[in-house]
Amino acid sequence: DPAFSPPPAERAHGRNCEWAHLNNADIVSMPDKWEYPWYAVWDLAFHTIPLALIDPEFAKEQLVLMAREWYMHPNGALPAYEWNFGDVNPPVHAWATWRVFQIDRKRRRIEHHGDCGDLAFLERVFHKLLLNFTWWVNRKDPAGRNVFQGGFLGLDNIGVFDRSKQLPTGGEINQSDATSWMAMYSLNLMRIALELARYNHVYEDIATKFFEHFLGIAQAMTNIGEQGIGLWDEQDGFFYDVLKLPDGRMLPLKVRSLVGLIPLLAVEVLEPGLLNELPEFKQRLEWFLNYRPDLAALVSRWQEPGLGERHLLSLLRGSRMKKLLRRMLDESEFLSEFGVRSLSRYHLDNPYTFFLDSHALTVTYQPAESDSGMFGGNSNWRGPVWMPMNFLIIESLQKFHHYYGDDFKIECPT
Repeated sequence: DPAFSPPPAERAHGRNCEWAHLNNADIVSMPDKWEYPWYAVWDLAFHTIPLALIDPEFAKEQLVLMAREWYMHPNGALPAYEWNFGDVNPPVHAWATWRVFQIDRKRRRIEHHGDCGDLAFLERVFHKLLLNFTWWVNRKDPAGRNVFQGGFLGLDNIGVFDRSKQLPTGGEINQSDATSWMAMYSLNLMRIALELARYNHVYEDIATKFFEHFLGIAQAMTNIGEQGIGLWDEQDGFFYDVLKLPDGRMLPLKVRSLVGLIPLLAVEVLEPGLLNELPEFKQRLEWFLNYRPDLAALVSRWQEPGLGERHLLSLLRGSRMKKLLRRMLDESEFLSEFGVRSLSRYHLDNPYTFFLDSHALTVTYQPAESDSGMFGGNSNWRGPVWMPMNFLIIESLQKFHHYYGDDFKIECPT
């Protein structure tokens, strides 16, 4: 502002200094108008689902907007939120784009039977998300192992450490949630590519690419860096983050939280009719699964058609899924009267403590306000029920049922 003194020189190197291209002067969906008078890209993605039922054009505009060149960073990153654009939110933009497309198509078909949906919208966002996916792979998996370190990922104080900062131990965290989000992202982009391929077969190649990337992530979660250590703990029947120390040691961080349930979200069911429409994609899949049976074995029942000859892609085979669901549906752990908790109630009487030098870092179950100042203390993921995450879990369970039918049953509550 020319009417005031120039800002101090250090301001040019402060927070958000790498986002000089940003020019936000649009109507944007906000979490609320009181405590959060700013957008957050994954909150906005969730907002678009109910918005699509009321005003599908506005919902689509919001998803397109976040991927426009005056929002998306030239390197492909989506702006996380105004406090720090460079932070990382879970990559749910592709999921929201696909769901809004489906909701809108259903509405359009009421007026015009057989309407193929707003393919221009789907294709427009898809192209931009290819840049974002590449950014994730290059920035959050620098070692190329298909195991990701996304940082706090919107889950604020859920872990032992503030995952958005340098670890006090040194090293890095191989994150169950970041890796699972990327598996889900791969399947979301694969499904969008398959839809576009029905009208332009060029997209069959891209769909295959994301299928193969999904398999690579599934393998990495089982065996990080070929060291025989995975994110799954067979004895506990749960997924954990794994801390890699500077000396190479791997330590599972055994906090039972939503971090370990997010692998449930990486699931897709493919109808036989869709595969028959796309013979090149189907042929490539069959070749790949025959050529790499080690990877094919990691994918839930790909070669075993389910209800209606459908095929299932999931990080969880039946046995692991049952173990994980028994935890989730246990009222003494995750299942509450109001939904799935963000942290297991087990930690009320059994806090998890990580000892660092002479300090003890503890995670305990806190179903209301947090007693931690991490992230300002007003965003608590150590117990409360977070509705959008519950929505994703329910939707994933519906997909599993779409494949298994009524034969696959788990006691509820356990």
